[in-house]
Amino acid sequence: LNTREGTFNIVLDNFNNHLYSHKLKKDRINHFDIDVRYVDLRNEYHLEEFLTRHRPTTIVHLAAHAGVRDSFGKEKQYHANNIDATQNLIDLCKKHIPNVRIIYASTSCVFAGSELPWTEGNETGKQLNPYGYTKWANECQMQCSGLNTTGLRFFTVYGPWGRPDMALFTFTRKILANEPIDVYNYGDMMRDFTYVEDILDGIECVLDADVPSGEIFNIGRGQPVQLMDFIREIEKNCGKQATYNMMPKHPADTLGTWSNTSKLEALGYHPTTNVEDGIRNFYEWYVEYHNGR
Repeated sequence: LNTREGTFNIVLDNFNNHLYSHKLKKDRINHFDIDVRYVDLRNEYHLEEFLTRHRPTTIVHLAAHAGVRDSFGKEKQYHANNIDATQNLIDLCKKHIPNVRIIYASTSCVFAGSELPWTEGNETGKQLNPYGYTKWANECQMQCSGLNTTGLRFFTVYGPWGRPDMALFTFTRKILANEPIDVYNYGDMMRDFTYVEDILDGIECVLDADVPSGEIFNIGRGQPVQLMDFIREIEKNCGKQATYNMMPKHPADTLGTWSNTSKLEALGYHPTTNVEDGIRNFYEWYVEYHNGR
């Protein structure tokens, strides 16, 4: 956070067990030596106490219940964590720090059904899952908040220290354990896989830029990859072929994602990590992290 006392980083987390154990979060904290405070954005009292104490001038809002497939049947949880918690942040910022700048995470899901490649302002479809529509609601909340906001639509983030429920983790774990992997839509999908360090570079570009309030940017690799090519790259690193459990399309899924990143590139964004290098980096980290565990 940029605060009146100086520039330093404080991370807020409620350490829930949604999708995975918070042990990985604690290992991240130790590895990266991060200053983390326990704050749940749904708790207005604790959030207000933090904001009034530190009075940040910049907030990067990445907190959310994630997971497109997981969100089915858990609509109230996703509303509470994504929409209500975000409204708490907005209301308290307006009350105590109205000049704050908020950079917030949205998702490529908001484009579902739109013509590829996906370009900011060309959203013509409907979100296919509760996670997607809660993030669309976040964009609407921020746009009409009266605060200085910038939205970032992330495209399939992957890499070391990521979420264990994501396909890269699941496929790697199951291939190494000689267990079959579930391949939806019989493998006929493509994703704009974006390496985590490129995501960080994109956030830094926006942090350093002077952009009008309300702008929204895609952060992606800009080069979609076929799902089966992605799986074959994992197999190559694992040194063995997977057994496929071919399945029909999940109702939460869109068949393809593909980001047009020209708007963010104008601010200096240039993603550099291809899928081959990204999966290799992930695999090396995965083997080291899980060795002996």
